[in-house]
Amino acid sequence: MLTVAGTVALRYLLPIASGTPSPSKRTVNGYRLGLCVLTVLGVVFRSEIALLLFMHTAWLFVRGQMSLVQDIIPSGLVGLLIGVLLTVPIDSYFYLSFPLWPELDSFIFNVVHGQSVNWGTHPFRFYLTDSLPRLLFNPLALPLLIPFALITRPLRSATVSLLLPNLAFILLYSFQPHKEWRFIVYVIPPITATAALSASWIWTRRAKSLAYRLFTLSLIASTLASFAAAFGMLAVSRLNYPGAEALNRLHTRAHGEKNVLRVHMDTSTCMTGVTRFMEISSPQNSDLSGAQANGTLWIYDKTDDLTYTPEEAKLSSILPSNPEKDKLLHPEFWNSFDYVLAERPEKVIGKWEIVDVVDGFAGVKILRPGEDVLVDKESTFPARSKARMGWDDVGGEMARAWRRFEGLMRKHVTRGWWVGVRMEPKIKILKRQE
Repeated sequence: MLTVAGTVALRYLLPIASGTPSPSKRTVNGYRLGLCVLTVLGVVFRSEIALLLFMHTAWLFVRGQMSLVQDIIPSGLVGLLIGVLLTVPIDSYFYLSFPLWPELDSFIFNVVHGQSVNWGTHPFRFYLTDSLPRLLFNPLALPLLIPFALITRPLRSATVSLLLPNLAFILLYSFQPHKEWRFIVYVIPPITATAALSASWIWTRRAKSLAYRLFTLSLIASTLASFAAAFGMLAVSRLNYPGAEALNRLHTRAHGEKNVLRVHMDTSTCMTGVTRFMEISSPQNSDLSGAQANGTLWIYDKTDDLTYTPEEAKLSSILPSNPEKDKLLHPEFWNSFDYVLAERPEKVIGKWEIVDVVDGFAGVKILRPGEDVLVDKESTFPARSKARMGWDDVGGEMARAWRRFEGLMRKHVTRGWWVGVRMEPKIKILKRQE
């Protein structure tokens, strides 16, 4: 939703046609609306949009397309007022703290106090060399299409207007040590539009010369390759959520086993797909009679397990009691559960049996002719329900369509060679031994 709203706002900031002396009144009104919407989004949803807003505002002002007093300040004030009136009452109500402006607090904490480093850091070049190529995806966008738009005179003015404020935003935001691709996703539509300018120019001149015909064929091939890669990544993406798969398997295996089942899910499980929506709803009064009617009353626990190491778990019997900090170090905590979903079973105290193991995505590997994409020779575990890779877990029409596509490509195009996914054990399902 945020990305869509940002794209709509940037749509109003598109450059005017080359050769136009000055923007029309309608265009200026569009600029005002775009700046107002970006201001609201920055106030309510993501504070980094303020930097993107500043870059676009500065560009329009420097080019003389907007007046500071008549256009920029009124648009900003209206957006600020709307945003504050939306976010402060609503967020204060839900957070039980008044007055509360979450994005302002987040900006102070992460940027002013520099606490964003607690979430990890990346080098300055990360957005330009890693995130941007991944988000644009088409392999010709950065090395061919965007440079072509810059060197083609009729496209240059629009290209500079599309690129400069957005790349300036990326460069300035790169000084922030904590980086994630979602922080710059707003600039992908205008940068893609720049690549589209080149693609359109080449396509409409495909009959004029051999070079344009070759460029056109390259564009078609890269688009088809991007589509196939995106389809494959969509199928593979579900393999990144072994926690969700583990909980589904546990429900299938154990539902109806007892009137009441208690399960603990560790941090890794909760970070790889488990949500409240997956939990089997219980009777509102949580009594045993209602549980019996439903089959099983499930009780879920997500106590954080990052405060101790496996070595500390081995010494749990001699550690002093500290229920608030070291709750998971004491056998009494684990004795209350029937099942545990954990990435590292050695951190679970007591006698437990591993009844199943869920694999997760661990990279890609080159498959030779005759090698089955489903067989995972690098991932063997005694309790695995099946020693095949997780494609069977993807299921549905997507997996079947992908397997048909893979079979045709390996048979007729690649002569048996293929790129497959590599899996490794991620989440173990442990059952308490009586």
